[in-house]
This record gives sequence, structure tokens and C-alpha cells, in this order.
Amino acid sequence: MADNASMIVELDRKRMQAMATKDIAMLETVLADDLVYTHSSARVDTKRSLIDAMVSGATVYTGVDPSDVTAQDLGEAVVLTGLAQIRVTSNGTPNAFVVRFTDVYARRDGRWQMVTWQSTRLPT
Repeated sequence: MADNASMIVELDRKRMQAMATKDIAMLETVLADDLVYTHSSARVDTKRSLIDAMVSGATVYTGVDPSDVTAQDLGEAVVLTGLAQIRVTSNGTPNAFVVRFTDVYARRDGRWQMVTWQSTRLPT
């Protein structure tokens, strides 16, 4: 089994950067069609609803910066855990906070895609 951990940590860093730079083409590729994205507010998005909110301007990420990321390589899946500093404007209201996250990537048809995101906001 190849060690995919460091590659997926880097891929996820690029995915976070793509959210902050609104790189929709990259997100279309890296996010799985069956993505379950659970925000720290408990709101749940699909790939479509997450991208659509970004395109419409309802959700504008200005920064998503990971730290303390660890990876568990399970062969056909990699589970990431870590922290992320998030700066986002949601429906016109700016927010900045830190979350602890769990993120899962799966290898499908020879490429890696994010299938799950779950985050919990840390107390300020």
C-alpha cells in the first residue's frame, strides 16, 4: 500500500486555498459528487449547494488556513484531522473562527476526491 498521507494533506491544503480564491474548476474536480459537508454551524451542504453558495456570493471564503493536520492512510481512503482558521462572509456577515475538523478523501477511478467534511468551532 502506497503512503498517500502527505499527498492528501497537500491536496486538501490546495482545496482550502481554492475555496478562498473561488477556484470553482478545482473544487468541481476535488469534491465528490456525493460530498457531505457539515459546517461548524451544523448546516449540511452537498457539493452542488456548497459550490452554488460560493458562486452566488452567499458564502465568500476569504481564508481557510490549516494547521496541525495529521493523516491516516487507509489505502483507498485517507482521513485527515486538524485545525483550520476560517474567514468567511455568510449572507453579508463576516466571521473569523477556528475549527477542529475531520476530512475524508477516497480514491475513485484513480483520482482522489473529498467525500466528507465535519467541523466543530473552537471556543474563542
